[in-house]
Amino acid sequence: MRLAIFIAQSLLLALLMACSPALEWRTVPLPELALEVSLPCKPERAQRNVELASQTVEITMQSCEAAGNTFAVACAALAQPSSVGAALAHWRAAVLAAAQAKNAKDKPFQPDGALGLPQSVRTQATGVLPSGGAMHLEAAWFARVDQSTVTVCHAMVYGSELLRASADAFFEALVLR
Repeated sequence: MRLAIFIAQSLLLALLMACSPALEWRTVPLPELALEVSLPCKPERAQRNVELASQTVEITMQSCEAAGNTFAVACAALAQPSSVGAALAHWRAAVLAAAQAKNAKDKPFQPDGALGLPQSVRTQATGVLPSGGAMHLEAAWFARVDQSTVTVCHAMVYGSELLRASADAFFEALVLR
C-alpha cells in the first residue's frame, strides 16, 4: 500500500513539474525546418556543415534549456536522397557515441508525414554530460519528403534528470509541415 501511494505521489510530482513555471510550453513554427515543435523555452538557432553518410550537409538546429534539460531539433536536406536510411543510422550512431551512451533502447518513431523507415526510431539511453556528470537522454530520428527534397531530422531532450512527461510532450508535439 505504501509503495502504491509513493508511486502515485511521484507521478503527480512529475506531472506538476512538467507544468511548472520553469516549463512554459509554446508552439514554435520552424519554417526553415518545415517543422512545428512545442518547446518549454525560447529557442536559439545554429547552423553548421557536417559529414553525414558520405555527404556534407548543412544542419539547422533550434535548441533551448529549461528546468535542467536541453531540448533540441535539427534537420538537414540530403543531396543524395537514396541515402536517407544510412543518414539516419549514421546520425544516431554519432549522437550516441558523443554522449558515451549505454543501455540504448529503441522503439519505432514516425510523426505524421514522416517516411516509414526502420531507422526512424525514438531512443532512450544513459550517457555522460559534457560537464562529466551522468546524463539521461531521449532522442528521435526521422525523415520526410517535401516535393523533391528529402530531409532528415533529429530531436533530443537530455539532462542529469529527465522528466518523462516533458520528454513525451516534446516528442508528441512534433508536427511536419
